[in-house]
Amino acid sequence: MNASNPTFEEMRRVLRELPGPDQEAVTAVVSRQVELTKPPGALGRLEAMVEWLAGWQGRAVPRVERPRIAVFAGAHGVAMRGVSAYPPEVTRQMVRNFLNGGAAINQLAQSIDADLRIYELDLEHPTNDFTRGPAMSEARTANAMAYGMMAAEPGIDVLCLGEMGIANTTTAATLCAALFGGTGADWAGPGTGVQGEALQHKIAVIDEALAHHRDLIAAGDPLALLAAVGGEEFAAIAGAVLAARMGRIPVLLDGYACTAAAAVLYALDRRALAHCLVAHRSAEPGHARLLAAIGQRPLLDLGMRLGEASAAALAVPLLKAAAACHNGMATFAEAGVSSKSS
Repeated sequence: MNASNPTFEEMRRVLRELPGPDQEAVTAVVSRQVELTKPPGALGRLEAMVEWLAGWQGRAVPRVERPRIAVFAGAHGVAMRGVSAYPPEVTRQMVRNFLNGGAAINQLAQSIDADLRIYELDLEHPTNDFTRGPAMSEARTANAMAYGMMAAEPGIDVLCLGEMGIANTTTAATLCAALFGGTGADWAGPGTGVQGEALQHKIAVIDEALAHHRDLIAAGDPLALLAAVGGEEFAAIAGAVLAARMGRIPVLLDGYACTAAAAVLYALDRRALAHCLVAHRSAEPGHARLLAAIGQRPLLDLGMRLGEASAAALAVPLLKAAAACHNGMATFAEAGVSSKSS
């Protein structure tokens, strides 16, 4: 791919070349699981997590020692329509907070010993108001995807993805409606806390955007829809997910906006998110609808709706625990414990 001037066709070419999991590593994990000192399946989803980790890390002894958290920040032109409880400048202010170590994600990253990276998109030049025209050109969208790809560096055990951007739940809802059908009322939620008339205004703005782009929505090209009603951090997340797949790096997706960004790839190819798990179900009501649309079952449900990759970070200890149990438990033979009768 031409990293200096990527195109949608190059992104589609990458999608046509998606690698699958390492089946030998998965087989080795499954074979060991039946020998461990526990009833079959007793660790529930922890066992499935180990198989998932092994398949995408390509090793029968999976580990989670080098997690990376990547937070992408983008500025949305639709924020000027008053769809958020906070003004647009909060995006830049929160980026400074991230860099100064004062946000929730900083504390969570420190608590799990993760490498936290903050990726700023072009915050001084917000995307266009997508109720009036496309949010981004193809070139701007593809460039943001290429930028996001840099987060998936070799040697990472798991990549946690998240975002920051005032009005991005409006963007997420609009993008989901464009990809999977429905209206603003089907996909919109309180976001930063809008309620009552403010929420109805947000829904109306989403419906206005959907009406403006009805012909493009009918054409059904997910990348074109990402450009039309998405945001730069959405494109960057999609790029990071794609690069992680090519590098066989397992991915933890955060909440509504992050999952919506990844859903663009799912809409292009239903195999595209096999290396991803959704960390939690956001309190944003549209997230549950989105999870059903892409066939994902979240790991956590804590009533959170912060973003910043906060829930993705919280899911890392689950992966660590799953790997620790699998790698450290004794087998029936090693422990001198009688196994299940035949």
